Parts: sequence; C-alpha cells; structure tokens
Amino acid sequence: MILLLNKPFDVLCQFTDADNRHTLSDFVDTPGVYPAGRLDRDSEGLVILTDDGGLQHRISHPSHKLAKTYWVQVEGDPDRHALDQLRRGVPLKDGITAPAQARLIAEPDIGSRTPPVRYRASIPTRWIELTLHEGRNRQVRRMTAAVGHPTLRLLRVRIGPWSLDGLMPGQWREAQMPDEWRKIPPHEQETRARHHRPHHTSRHKASRHKGSPAPGRGRKNRRPPRD
Repeated sequence: MILLLNKPFDVLCQFTDADNRHTLSDFVDTPGVYPAGRLDRDSEGLVILTDDGGLQHRISHPSHKLAKTYWVQVEGDPDRHALDQLRRGVPLKDGITAPAQARLIAEPDIGSRTPPVRYRASIPTRWIELTLHEGRNRQVRRMTAAVGHPTLRLLRVRIGPWSLDGLMPGQWREAQMPDEWRKIPPHEQETRARHHRPHHTSRHKASRHKGSPAPGRGRKNRRPPRD
C-alpha cells in the first residue's frame, strides 16, 4: 500500500507525540502505514506512507539517491552565481552537498500558508525549484542560507515518480507502484523480507473521505532518515 499525503505546515512527520502537537494521525488513520523518509515540522508537502518495509527503505535510504524536488521561497533575488553554487555543491559543516538541479520559477499557485510567512516588505522574494539526490538534516534551508538567500517557505512536490499533483494541504490519496519499481533488486530482497509486516484486514480500514482529518490514535513511530 502506498499513500501520498500533502503534509501541512506545523505537523510532525510521525503518528504520536507526547506533547500533543499535530501529527500525521490528524489526517491519516489507515492502519499499518509509516512514513518513508522525513519532512520537518516547519516544511510542507509530499510525504509517502507505506506498509512495505522494503519500499520504505528504497525511498528513504540515502544509498539509493532518490530524487526529491522542492519549491523554495527565498529572501532576496538569487543571481546566476547563487544558482550555480546550488547546482555545483554548497560547503556545509557536514561537507559539501552533492550536485543538484536549481532554477528560478514563477510563484506557484499553492495558496497562502497558515500561519502566513513572515517576510520583510523592503526585500523581494523569489521561488526556486531545487532537486536533491541526498537527504541531510534541514539541507535545503542550510543550502539557501549558505548562498545568501534564507528559506522562507519550503514545499516538497515530488519524490522519485510520485508527486503532489493537486493534493491540498491535509489531503491524501492512494498511489500505485510504478512498473519499473516492481522488480526489487536482489540485494533488497532480504530487506523486504525483514521489514515487511502483513496488513491485518480484521482491523478497521480508513474508508472515510480521503484527506479528511482523522482522530489521533497511538502507534509506535518509526524514524527513517530525515529529508
């Protein structure tokens, strides 16, 4: 099973929280699925949830270098030099980043954020489309800050072959496995067998309207690598 969720701002990418903050369980109540990768609380956009341990590993593990695309609102007006830096690699405290794709885009039609983005009226903002093949902690924010353009708003729009494709914040839909992904490489067979958990159909299935808020419920959180 594969679910695509548009995670809203200020939502933890996990199903439970001791401090009663917003979590994925406020939006998804399908049993047995867990996030494949992480998305920071102050970031928005695509989160993939699955009950397939092998697929979860393939999506989230850094060794697979799966492309992830972000729309990033930054402070200031990045010039060619700043974009070239993002493309070539940016020196960070944990090493230089891998080559990436970066380009300026028009402001996307994604609506305003709640709460609104705080920005200085005297300084312009621009949007960058940034595609990475690695997933360090808060990497996008650190990269744009390093080239002189702090991130104001961050939305993940694509992970590998899956995209938001019109999902509104808090909405989710089921997705299919691409044909080219159905053949699991031999070295991943052991991972799939080790992590796969059977889906118990005896438990209630989330048949309420997809995207509607779901009541919170306890479950253990898996913590895959952060994006």
